[in-house]
Amino acid sequence: MNFDDYNAVRTTAGYRQLQDRSWIGFIGSERADFLQGLLTNDVVSLSCGTGCYATYLTPQGRMIADMIVLADQDRLLVDVHGSVSAILHKRFDSLIFSEDVTVQNLGETFSAFGIHGPHALEIISSLFLSTKRQFAVHEHCRIDIEGAAGLLVRTDDLGIEGYRLIVDRTVTAKVLEALKTSKATPLGLRAAEIVRVESGRPLFPVDMDAETIPLEAGIENRAIDFDKGCYVGQEVIIRILHRGQGRVARRLVGLVCKKLDVHTSTLPASGMSIYSVDSDDAVGVVTSAVWSPELSAVVILGYLPRELADQADAVVDVMVDHSRVRSVVTKLPFVSLSGSDDS
Repeated sequence: MNFDDYNAVRTTAGYRQLQDRSWIGFIGSERADFLQGLLTNDVVSLSCGTGCYATYLTPQGRMIADMIVLADQDRLLVDVHGSVSAILHKRFDSLIFSEDVTVQNLGETFSAFGIHGPHALEIISSLFLSTKRQFAVHEHCRIDIEGAAGLLVRTDDLGIEGYRLIVDRTVTAKVLEALKTSKATPLGLRAAEIVRVESGRPLFPVDMDAETIPLEAGIENRAIDFDKGCYVGQEVIIRILHRGQGRVARRLVGLVCKKLDVHTSTLPASGMSIYSVDSDDAVGVVTSAVWSPELSAVVILGYLPRELADQADAVVDVMVDHSRVRSVVTKLPFVSLSGSDDS
């Protein structure tokens, strides 16, 4: 099995075009206050060139979407998964009453690329920046590509140093050609998934969906500001934190399975059951699974009841095809390398 692109993103840099992203814009003098009352993170405090990771919840505290919110000069740009873009645009638009806010559907306006790895900034600087500079996570700057404005954003979606180029769709081919001539390696979806899972980064809508409370997925430290005012779903989050001491019924965990090797053709599929040892009762579910070159084992993200999730080195059985395979609960992230963002 070829891991050249995986090795490249771990040691130098890899790039990929992001086909699953979409964008919603918010303009108007009350745009920040409007989103502040809806999203879990602090939008009002963002200044131009900064951003944050946030979620939008139902009143029951379950996820409708996660997103990156970017504060540009005259607009808040929300970067979301394409599967929920139309729903979010319609819902946000319907919530405007007298506020000075306009919601823009920008899904057809932009395209995006991800560049990841310890040398990613060096390569990006040589292609798109006049001077090299350092970026905090979600910090961003404007770039110009043949007269078309775009944004360069520092991201941590794979759990390692990464950057997102959000560019006008008209210059997509130009950006792709520039990346092809750089020292970055084309990054396949499989390699990107391996790095993401090794980093313990849950992905919406794979590891998080409409049934997920952010506390279950362990993203609260990145996605929730606990000091801000009211937002949709806050009552449920506060109740869990204050009355339940932060304890949820289930939690996303890591599992290591050394009984499956690199030559195994079948990995545990998303949605497959996890069982207690010596029991026919399913206690959890698999969401993501990859072969990890770093651990020389199959590593899995999935949900288990709190009692099992909190047990160090707890042993469970994961369903693979029609067989149960022994796996061990392991602290996330599976792999933490220099240059990664362990937030």
